[in-house]
Amino acid sequence: MPTDGDDTERQPTEQGTAPHAGADTLPSPAPDAPDRDVDDPAGTADDRGPDEPAEDPEPHGQRLLRRLLGAGTLALDATPRARLHGWLWALAVTALAGFLRLWNLERPHRLVFDETYYVKDAYSLLMRGYEATWGDEPNARFEAGDVSMLGTDPAYVVHPPVGKWMIALGIRLGGGVESSAAWRMAAAVCGTLAVLMIARIARRLFASTALGTTAGLFLAVDGQAIVHSRVSLLDPFLMFFALAAFGCLILDREQARRRLAVRAGAVLDSGGPLGWGPGLGFRWWRLAAGVLLGLAIGTKWSGLYFLAVFGLLTVLWDATARRSAGVRPWVRATLVKDAVVAFLVMVPTALATYLASWAGWFATDSGWDRHWAENNPGQGVQWLPPALRSLWSYHQGMWRFHSDLETPHSYAAGPLGWIVQWRPTSYYYPAEVSGLTGDAAQQACGAASCSQAIVAVGNPLIWWAGTAAILVALFWLVRYRDWRAGAALSGIVAGWVPWFAYAHRTIFTFYTIAFVPWVVLTLVYVLGLLVGPAVGDDGTARDRRARRWTVAAVGVFVALVVAVGLFFYPVWVGFVIPYDQWHLRMWLPTWI
Repeated sequence: MPTDGDDTERQPTEQGTAPHAGADTLPSPAPDAPDRDVDDPAGTADDRGPDEPAEDPEPHGQRLLRRLLGAGTLALDATPRARLHGWLWALAVTALAGFLRLWNLERPHRLVFDETYYVKDAYSLLMRGYEATWGDEPNARFEAGDVSMLGTDPAYVVHPPVGKWMIALGIRLGGGVESSAAWRMAAAVCGTLAVLMIARIARRLFASTALGTTAGLFLAVDGQAIVHSRVSLLDPFLMFFALAAFGCLILDREQARRRLAVRAGAVLDSGGPLGWGPGLGFRWWRLAAGVLLGLAIGTKWSGLYFLAVFGLLTVLWDATARRSAGVRPWVRATLVKDAVVAFLVMVPTALATYLASWAGWFATDSGWDRHWAENNPGQGVQWLPPALRSLWSYHQGMWRFHSDLETPHSYAAGPLGWIVQWRPTSYYYPAEVSGLTGDAAQQACGAASCSQAIVAVGNPLIWWAGTAAILVALFWLVRYRDWRAGAALSGIVAGWVPWFAYAHRTIFTFYTIAFVPWVVLTLVYVLGLLVGPAVGDDGTARDRRARRWTVAAVGVFVALVVAVGLFFYPVWVGFVIPYDQWHLRMWLPTWI
């Protein structure tokens, strides 16, 4: 259980060494003190309980604030320079991400992989308000800008509409259906903004601008993130909304702890009993998270797992905050004052948002199963109004489809291998390029044979090192109960673990785009552990030298991650390259 506060264990220390800063302390690789996180969960700053008499006149509120948030978090935005650097470095890696995602976004001018469904469905939503059928073999004509074969009969689709509405927005604003860049505009923008979000989220999560920038840089050069910012599938939008919701909950955690410190401190300063602790008021960031998670579910139903995991996580944070503040019946207080409220805010909000995402279906008469209830009186859930009864019947059919989907596919991959990218998905490998010979091949790629590929494989260094980092983070979570380890792992739990229950289905490695930000966060978290805290004035020359070498080693690793990302970039974005160059990038036989 990810906890923090005064229940955190300490690491054993050897004689003559500085004690570990506590489970909530995640040192920054940056040598400057403001980036150092001293969350003091173990009470190292003040070992008194909140109800014990203070040995100094410091108000209880200040002491609780330091205990609940830590000196690193409190110092993170303490100066204009710190705030400026926090934004400038995040924007710098975002600019890099934008270039890698937007450059030649129109290449290839072909419907790639499942774009054949979602791009055409998105255009149908724009024109009809629902997903309609197309004529026979419509792709070539669609790619030429001819949409005359769009019919009026409803098409049976098995995913909610939010992701397709996002693609439709990109088509509308990006130049129309004639532009393949417009098909992918929304995915590219969301993928770029995800880099900005993770840089800011990691900065606040780890109380370190350096670690936040590293997280943004890693996501900027990851293959899953780049490919899915340049191909219009639904999964990148699921990732975007889930990451945004996670960021809202990180902000909510800090805001709630500030309120708890101030309000509990006022009670203690007045000499009153703390009891169950004060209420924390209405929490707008939690409401925003509910809306975003509703949009995630409205993109793909697997967003439900993020709602469940993040909902549990935010309540655990409340529980540990109350315990750290000195609330003795902290379990009961959390259940009554926080858990019930969190459920009532997040779950109905997500449900209402999800239903609202079907507005186009409700507003039309021609969507699939739109009038099922009228055509099937006496069937279905009778207490629901006809429109909702029809939608429920439609959802039952969608559930059966997803549960029974076992169509063989050459790129199907079980979830166990996802984390090491064992069997990535090849989206594009046109025969007209690979079949070139002679002068045609020389003109196309300067070699005897050519390849053009879009392979949804993650940056190998990020994923392979990230796999090891998951094991380290799990140990740190269990042994030291570090809340940051739990936060970094939460998206992996939500985005990866549930798929083991569906291993019998036809599923693919590209689903990992939904949780790639949390793989990055876990890896960056462990890099912070490796570097350790800045050496204090009482440190030895040997300690300083060891830390410099560790910082240098981590810097080399970061540089290698970027270099590997640039090396793989041609097979992530569909460059025409010599066949030997393509084969050089197929590091595992399972990648071919």
